[in-house]
Amino acid sequence: MYNKNLSELMDKINYQFKDINLLKNALTHSSYANEKTIKKYKDNERLEFLGDAVLELTSSDYIYKNYSNMNEGQMTRLRASIVCEPTLAICARAIGIDNFIMLGKGEELTGGRKRDSIVSDACEAVIGAIYLDGGFANAKEFVKSFILNDLESKQLFYDSKTILQEVVQAAHKEVVYEIIGESGPEHDKDFIASAKVNGMFHVTAKGHTKKHAEQHAAYEALVELKKQGYEIPIRK
Repeated sequence: MYNKNLSELMDKINYQFKDINLLKNALTHSSYANEKTIKKYKDNERLEFLGDAVLELTSSDYIYKNYSNMNEGQMTRLRASIVCEPTLAICARAIGIDNFIMLGKGEELTGGRKRDSIVSDACEAVIGAIYLDGGFANAKEFVKSFILNDLESKQLFYDSKTILQEVVQAAHKEVVYEIIGESGPEHDKDFIASAKVNGMFHVTAKGHTKKHAEQHAAYEALVELKKQGYEIPIRK
């Protein structure tokens, strides 16, 4: 997978690496490194550790400075919605990081490229690589541009099932979730979930697990209710 044109990814993230090997390292999953006995192939776990710390500090600093009315618990909850695995995976896919991850043949065949854990880890590793290559300011700029954008939607997604339950209960109704289909081979399934309340909404959404499919369906339901004029509370 090293024949991927990394200049394309660097253009997308608005950062040009001086040491391209750092970016390659950030995109190397352990399954790929383990298949290659040549020492130059290192997995991205150490860079992920570093990037996680940069992400925590940058998001904490941003929340502290931009949400002056929040108390510690509220800030902690907002940060959790930003740095959680599904949210990071969404951010990474939006800029195409998932397409550049180097996976072992077995991991590729079993759908590793679609796993939120692998994609979010690579995103954190890229943050760590930018930090080492260009310093904290450049890593912070990446986080602000691609992770800290559209925070309301991210928090809405993170709390989607809880928020939806609150809105529906206020109308004295209950949400009914159902897994209505699945596709793909056994090792790489997509599940289709429906969420419905008679007279309010009936939506469907996909996910790589049943839980994620229901979470996506709840988010789609909230988007639909917002269009209908319902007030959607962001949990603090």
